[in-house]
Amino acid sequence: MTTRTRFAPSPTGFLHIGGARTALFCYLFARRTGGKYLLRVEDTDRERSTAEAVEVIFEGLRWMGLNPDEPPVFQARNAPRHLEVAHQLLREGKAYRCHCSKDEIDQLREQQKTQGLKPRYDGRCRSRSAPVAEGRESVIRLKTPLAGAVAWEDVIQGPVRIENNQLDDLILVRSDGTPTYHLAVVTDDHDMGITHIVRGEDHLNNTPRQIHIIEAMGWTRPVYAHMPLLHGMDGAKLSKRHGAVSVLAYRDAGFLPQAVNNYLARLGWSFGEQEIFTMAELERHFDIAQVGRSAAIFDQAKLEWVNGHHIRATAVQDLVPPLLEQLRRKGIAEPDPAYVAALVPTLQERARTLAEMADKALFYFVAPTAYDDKAVGKHLTAPVLEPFADLVQRLDSLEGWNEALLEATFQATIATHGVKMGKLAQPVRVALTGSDVSPGVYEVLARLGRSESLTRLERCLAFFRRRVAE
Repeated sequence: MTTRTRFAPSPTGFLHIGGARTALFCYLFARRTGGKYLLRVEDTDRERSTAEAVEVIFEGLRWMGLNPDEPPVFQARNAPRHLEVAHQLLREGKAYRCHCSKDEIDQLREQQKTQGLKPRYDGRCRSRSAPVAEGRESVIRLKTPLAGAVAWEDVIQGPVRIENNQLDDLILVRSDGTPTYHLAVVTDDHDMGITHIVRGEDHLNNTPRQIHIIEAMGWTRPVYAHMPLLHGMDGAKLSKRHGAVSVLAYRDAGFLPQAVNNYLARLGWSFGEQEIFTMAELERHFDIAQVGRSAAIFDQAKLEWVNGHHIRATAVQDLVPPLLEQLRRKGIAEPDPAYVAALVPTLQERARTLAEMADKALFYFVAPTAYDDKAVGKHLTAPVLEPFADLVQRLDSLEGWNEALLEATFQATIATHGVKMGKLAQPVRVALTGSDVSPGVYEVLARLGRSESLTRLERCLAFFRRRVAE
């Protein structure tokens, strides 16, 4: 049997990080077992579902590399099929029409609350014999077994058992003739040939109701794996304040998709002590049966740490396109891809995100208009002025401009004035970048080029002289 699993988002908003993790687990499970990963858009809520939300979800999945193996299924288009199943159950005596009005149901629930009972439909229309007024609205309800229990072996949660007397007769079709969520989900899963349902544990209570529909239809029950939900560092269910934002917000913040996938896969699953995985390694090692039952904690700092590892491990040419986009976001209109490619190695080792990398690269494109006060006070001191001025003059007289020549010039200046490299290099950093934090000074000078470097050095030298004179 070929494994077939599915991710089934509702297009009523963006693809948040918890949904992305569910999609990833479905995808990895299918890859590990040689099966198929499918996508179903559960767009039956016509008022809240939008085409824009669908595209945002698709874009997020594309960015993560979680492309389905078959064309997406749109649930709303299957409504006639859902109703066909409901009417089959009705004909076979496994479902019935319920004509209870909203007022009757509300009154029933109030009575049950007064008696200390759990509010639930009591099945009064299940064997109704009295005639019903013509034209009175009705719903179609499933005849839930009155005795026994629903039990299944959940791949993650272990054995689960729900007594049938805790469940009421589920509505399959609303009074307006539209199918309900449970009917649509079960029918689509069957028609799509889904063998394994991987979803959040918030769906655990839906499972016994869905199993009842499956068994009433005589269909094969799928295997269930209910994942623990994500929580924030404070232990509360993950929300926007914890970082449960759109997956595309992580893209825009400078995260790599392979890093996000790596981090999400490790939330609840492990493979020995290994922390960093390529996508190929995840596809090879991921085992849904090894996912723990406890809530996984989403830690933004840990995600940044993982992202930094992937930035360092990624080839320069693969970092250039997303870094170009980050630079555009920061106001660099048309950065030259070849120039950016030359900058990446000077920034790659220190950045946790591509946004941070772009911030640290801005000085390559825009000369500083001011210098950091703390850096000025620490490094532009009177004893350093003479060796700094001498260095600028020596650099100006160079016939070539490469890292080897630059290093030799620094060393000659250091030898002449008897200063340490740091004493000379830090004022140069301030001159070139506006602060005392940057890649190596030889790298920066080489990438900026002779003309731009000398312009910045001479501007800072004039500032330096005025500062000392004052």
